[in-house]
Amino acid sequence: MNQTSLVGPSAGAIDVARIVSELAALRKRSQTSRYGGGRLPDLPSRVAVLELVESLVSVLYPRHFGPYELTPDATDIFIARTLDRALRMLREQIRRELELFASDVERSGVDGRAEEITHDFARALPEARALLDTDIRAAFAGDPAAKSLDEVVFCYPGVAAIIRHRLAHQLYLLGAPMIARIVAEIAHAETGIDIHPGATIDEGFFIDHGTGVVIGETTVIGKRVRLYQAVTLGAKRFDVDENGALEKGKPRHPVIEDDVVIYAGATVLGRITIGRGSSIGGNVWLTHSVPPGSNITQAKARIDVFDHGAGI
Repeated sequence: MNQTSLVGPSAGAIDVARIVSELAALRKRSQTSRYGGGRLPDLPSRVAVLELVESLVSVLYPRHFGPYELTPDATDIFIARTLDRALRMLREQIRRELELFASDVERSGVDGRAEEITHDFARALPEARALLDTDIRAAFAGDPAAKSLDEVVFCYPGVAAIIRHRLAHQLYLLGAPMIARIVAEIAHAETGIDIHPGATIDEGFFIDHGTGVVIGETTVIGKRVRLYQAVTLGAKRFDVDENGALEKGKPRHPVIEDDVVIYAGATVLGRITIGRGSSIGGNVWLTHSVPPGSNITQAKARIDVFDHGAGI
């Protein structure tokens, strides 16, 4: 067997060199269409973002996600070292994102802007931890199966998702939306919960079970809101411009006010408002606003009786 072919028992020789050449031609064509004929930019690394996110999670909750041998006396030292390395990695990933979309005029300021975003992000970490503590307490208070706050932190996918969302949302606000989206999709892959980093979520947020939850980019969620699995907070329609292209960034997802509960399988679509203290029942399909204190359930099924095989 030589370096350019593989021999299988039934497939015969595979011409690796030809496959590599064809892939190279396709890659060049794609890169030319995206970047022109100039130098290829450095792309952000999903592997690096995954590593730095896990480091940041361990900085926020070192006793749960730091090294198992970590002692109380060594915790601050661990946090300082881990945070320093994570922020260096983050700054490089932000630099790559900014450079990817920068004009020739903007390119000279990319390093400084990446440094600024990283500093602002770091300064916001204590606030993120404070918000997350309210989410964790909400999960413990809202689930009779929860035996302790530590169990909630370790085990609940909704908590794992909101930890990463708090980080991603800050990056989104500061001007690193691609890195934020990578963070969100890492959380999505790990938990089955899809929260766009643009979604605004206030304190005391709890997703119970969580699998299949979708929260769109322009969603606004108030205080002490609880969602169950398979809830969708989505868009009803997508506006287009005069050329038929999608108009991006317009508010198109729901506003959920304080103290709302949305049960499993409910679908809430469009820029509508769910009033404070409302309850949205399981499998409800809702496309209009409801006032505070509403209790929305499915229409009751009509009961029909079929005898002697009727209805078959």
